[in-house]
Amino acid sequence: MTPEDDSQESIPTDYEIAQSTEMEPIWDLLEPWGLGGDDLEYYGQYKAKVKHDAIDRLRANAADKEGNLVLVTGMTPTPMGEGKTVTTVGLGQTLNSMGEDAMIAIREPSLGPVFGVKGGAAGGGYSQVLPMEDINLHFTGDLHALTSAHNLISAMLDAKLTKDRDFDVDVNDVRWPRAVDMNDRALRQMAIGLGGKTGGTPREEKFLLTAASEMMAVLCMADDLADLKERVASIIVAYDRDGEPVTVDDIEATGAATMLLRDAMKPNLVQTIEGTPAFVHGGPFANIAHGTNSLIADKAAFGLGDYVVTEAGFGSDLGAEKFMNIVCRLGDLTPNAVVLVSTVRALQYHGLDMWPADFDELDAAGVDAIEAGFENLDKHVRNLQKFGVPVVVSVNRFPDDTDEEVQTVLDHCRNDLGIEAAESRVFEQGSEGGVDLGESVISAVEAGDEDDFAPLYADEDSIEEKIRTVATEIYGADDVNFSSDARDDIEQMEDLGFGEFPVCLSKTFHSLSDDASLKGAPEGWELDVREIYPSAGAGFLVALTGDVLDMPGLPARPAAADMDIDDEGNISGLF
Repeated sequence: MTPEDDSQESIPTDYEIAQSTEMEPIWDLLEPWGLGGDDLEYYGQYKAKVKHDAIDRLRANAADKEGNLVLVTGMTPTPMGEGKTVTTVGLGQTLNSMGEDAMIAIREPSLGPVFGVKGGAAGGGYSQVLPMEDINLHFTGDLHALTSAHNLISAMLDAKLTKDRDFDVDVNDVRWPRAVDMNDRALRQMAIGLGGKTGGTPREEKFLLTAASEMMAVLCMADDLADLKERVASIIVAYDRDGEPVTVDDIEATGAATMLLRDAMKPNLVQTIEGTPAFVHGGPFANIAHGTNSLIADKAAFGLGDYVVTEAGFGSDLGAEKFMNIVCRLGDLTPNAVVLVSTVRALQYHGLDMWPADFDELDAAGVDAIEAGFENLDKHVRNLQKFGVPVVVSVNRFPDDTDEEVQTVLDHCRNDLGIEAAESRVFEQGSEGGVDLGESVISAVEAGDEDDFAPLYADEDSIEEKIRTVATEIYGADDVNFSSDARDDIEQMEDLGFGEFPVCLSKTFHSLSDDASLKGAPEGWELDVREIYPSAGAGFLVALTGDVLDMPGLPARPAAADMDIDDEGNISGLF
């Protein structure tokens, strides 16, 4: 489906487009792809989960053929985002329209960001996944299940602390917080257990966003239900007085917590506006977690299509780096091409060295500001090329972008960087607006060599070496400063046998550096690492840098303030 008018200004709202689209029942849509009947659990007409035995069959199919994995990432974005999901959905639709069997795999939106700054996260315009209001709100209940499983572990841990006299854990060494799927700054730090003798054990506590929970990471890295259970069992919730880890299994919460995730483990299937099947499953953040959808969805997608288009959160310094160094390593994946999403707006944002963003000033900026912002785009391109994967720059065109501005970016990529680049108008035109991008991606995939791909560091590198590699090679830091606490953490991680784990650096998404105010490609700075802890169930170490929050807050005027529902159930303001 495409608009009658080629002008982006005339496009209806995302919600109006979604509501005017005639969707196919999900069983009819998926039957030509080899799924239906007993393979699916239906959530109404347009949403379904894939059953475990069907997933096994799809993975067996994938093992018998060569699939092409395309990762969509981006340059350092403005606070409003630059359209990675729109590009991911639009590219998947485009590849299908060009005769390729393409599947899409993206993350589930978190309610915190939906009601916070950006609004919905299911793509937009004529490149969105449907039903968009369901996907953005409660969907199939996966995030609620994760929140419940996480907090069950918290409750069982506190019951142990209060009732079990043989439970040798200092309340100051409890490492498992609580979780909620909502941005709420008031929950960042608190005291609990203040209800007297029957109110539990008094101690400090905090909440984190469900998207930042290790339960989310575990779900997204697990192969199947048995693997999920093993990963949940190994999550570290505290340390005893001898410094030994206390796990979920030690507090006898493994079975119950995994039971709550039985259905959440099954990947969700929906459709795009043009009828391309899309997996929407899992949702870890990329600045405080590993930032990509579930491995089980990716691998099931390979059993259905010859191309799988997936995305990584925020800029390539976060989501794509973690995809290459963590997800591909642990999930045995090899990307065939990377699409780097750029916009005229983001280039001007970096060219004007703007913090905070003034979008009125950006609207008035011209080609000079774009050229000054190339240093950020160029750094992302060079970073991605270090992994040995072909890079295609997609210029996501906005309504007010001029031909001269877009052509300036394309010429720079093609002539100065020597890489494939294409204008993308998938927001306003759907697959018709992505043909140039689709051709560039196919060309890059065919020209690439999977044997060229390699992560940036080896398993046997020390924890310090791994962190320093990411900091210097990807972020552009001169060096890394480890706090005394971080050095103690490194020693503890090595003593516990986690020295070969990959590292997941938690860093601001507003800059390539750890200072949100620094734009472009900052030089002459050092990364500060303040804490390192294990995500033992997921299989990586988390390093905290700067002042990144695992519980964001809502802005003064949240996106939720402009959302409404009428008497007939019609939603407005979700995008």
